[in-house]
Amino acid sequence: MKETENFQTTLAAAACALLGTTLATRAAADEADKRWAFDSSLLYYGESDDRVQDISAMLSAQRSFGDERTLAATLTADTLTGASASGAIALDTPQTFTSPSGRAVYTTQPGDVPLDDTFLDTRFALNASWTQPLARLYTLSAGLGFSTEYDYTHLGANLSLARDFNKRNTTLSASVAWSQDDVDPVGGAPRPLSQMLDVGNSANKLGSDSKDVLDLLVGLTQVLGRNTVLRVNYSYSDSNGYLNDPYKILSVVDPISGDTVTRVPVGEGPTGVYVYESRPDSRTKQSLNAEVKHAFGARVLHVAYRFMTDDWGIDSSTAEARVRWPIGADSYIEPQLRYYTQNEADFYRASLVNGQALPQYASADFRLGDFDATTVGVKFGHRTASGNEWSTRVEYYQQSGQVPGDQIIGNQARREQYPDLRAVVVQFGYRFGL
Repeated sequence: MKETENFQTTLAAAACALLGTTLATRAAADEADKRWAFDSSLLYYGESDDRVQDISAMLSAQRSFGDERTLAATLTADTLTGASASGAIALDTPQTFTSPSGRAVYTTQPGDVPLDDTFLDTRFALNASWTQPLARLYTLSAGLGFSTEYDYTHLGANLSLARDFNKRNTTLSASVAWSQDDVDPVGGAPRPLSQMLDVGNSANKLGSDSKDVLDLLVGLTQVLGRNTVLRVNYSYSDSNGYLNDPYKILSVVDPISGDTVTRVPVGEGPTGVYVYESRPDSRTKQSLNAEVKHAFGARVLHVAYRFMTDDWGIDSSTAEARVRWPIGADSYIEPQLRYYTQNEADFYRASLVNGQALPQYASADFRLGDFDATTVGVKFGHRTASGNEWSTRVEYYQQSGQVPGDQIIGNQARREQYPDLRAVVVQFGYRFGL
């Protein structure tokens, strides 16, 4: 299960608010005899140090029925492999862990941040939506989404209504999206803060679980001039149910040395004391997003800023800028720069101290920690003589985080506990009509 906090559903809510304009614009650009429009892409994502690798294929189809009525569907398949950080701290000695299935062990070498190299998943997703005018100035959109992977099933629905004002220079939109996710972790969902046990001992494991997510979005799109468009969105997301990552753990450490407390397994099992994380069973997120597009002749500048806050104590900011620069009549290049920063969750803990009472909530997941990330990329696109378009995008991602100083104990100060992360993204896309 990936810690996306139902990102796909949130994205669907945002996207369906724009369907009334985005899809209609693309349909109008098609030739009169081409009622089908297709977008396809193949993406590779690879992290440094043999960590997570992802290969993803996507095919999106849109059918125009005239009168601004459109049917759209997207099919996605992706495969993830590699190693994922477990949450345990690095030590000067080897560490052995019980795998999530509970049927084997894996070992981390001295000095290395523990990675679970059993990470493997394949995901398939299908989303479909219908958009049509509703009265003269209204546009209605509705959609369904389904995705499945080895340990996770997602089912969602969304609905959007947009209203044009001011000679269609102003558009107000409202969207709602709901989803239910069923979680069936490999080996069973562990009891929060229960200790990792030996191979074959599943006394700390439960069955499957689920969560519900409700997303609301209100948006405003305003034409500011012949060459400038502003879009502002406010979104609210409420998640309830099983929000833990069942594969993340925390080390229980000595209060003086800061090293993981050792443990003698019975047969095969962990060589240290580790407990599974515990997160609240609800999360409320709010975000405000602003985007501006401005055309300098044939060149188009896009800048955006997003602020998010939640009741887990995380505040994040994302700033992005890109410029589409024509090359001749049929090609373009689009450089991009994005910066992201967030603080740690209230219950983020690099480790737990042996002998102290367990907190109600605790997680050492780096994604809930304090980190900054920068993405630099460039996209090249070309329109063929037949009107189709192909593009190639390359991005470089670098993330740097830190453990709060008051959470560093003893020997932890001389070892890397929050390593930098680097990743490369390469995507090839092809757009065509029939």
